[in-house]
Amino acid sequence: MIEINLLPGAKKKKRRAAAGLALPDFKALLAKVRDPLLLGAAGAWVVALTAIGFIYLNESRKVAAAEESLRRVQADARRFQALISQKRKEERLRDSLMAELDAIRSIDADRYVWPHILEEVTKALPDFTWLESVTPLPAGVPAEASDTTRPALQVLIDGRTGDMGGYTRFLRQLGDSPWLTGVVAGPTRTVVENEKPVISFTITVTYRSADSAFIRTAPVLESIR
Repeated sequence: MIEINLLPGAKKKKRRAAAGLALPDFKALLAKVRDPLLLGAAGAWVVALTAIGFIYLNESRKVAAAEESLRRVQADARRFQALISQKRKEERLRDSLMAELDAIRSIDADRYVWPHILEEVTKALPDFTWLESVTPLPAGVPAEASDTTRPALQVLIDGRTGDMGGYTRFLRQLGDSPWLTGVVAGPTRTVVENEKPVISFTITVTYRSADSAFIRTAPVLESIR
């Protein structure tokens, strides 16, 4: 059977169409679209996608900035926490050293109690007046204006003098001592020593730590500071 092709090139076009995929003609499609609602919906979608893209980019920048700020704050928090820990460690060390220094001060103060008492009594002793004994009295109430609960150290002084003037001078000079307070004159009587009449007396004094306004001392802790 013989076929005659009366339209030359028709088979070639079919072959070309079958050989590849052709893109749609958008101009033809837009020309065919006449519905205004469809055009509005398409425009709304374009605007919505643009707005969503802008918001997404803007929020992404904000999130990145917030994360960077968070990292800085966390780094500062770690640094400050280390400083606080170091400060607390130094405070504990300071408190420990202060407790040890207070103990040393207490020991140092007790070491020189009697040297101070004997020195002050000796300096206050006038001529023609001598001592028979210097003895501590039983513990009494805590000393006034004292920062400790230790009782005041009271001392009984027993002595002799050739005249009453020496006795009164002794009382006055004891009262001027920065280390002694509460000078109380006891009873006096006349006794015979070496076939001579002399006045026997007793005096009670209370030891106190001297104020720095009266005297300058050099305690053991001076070398530590």
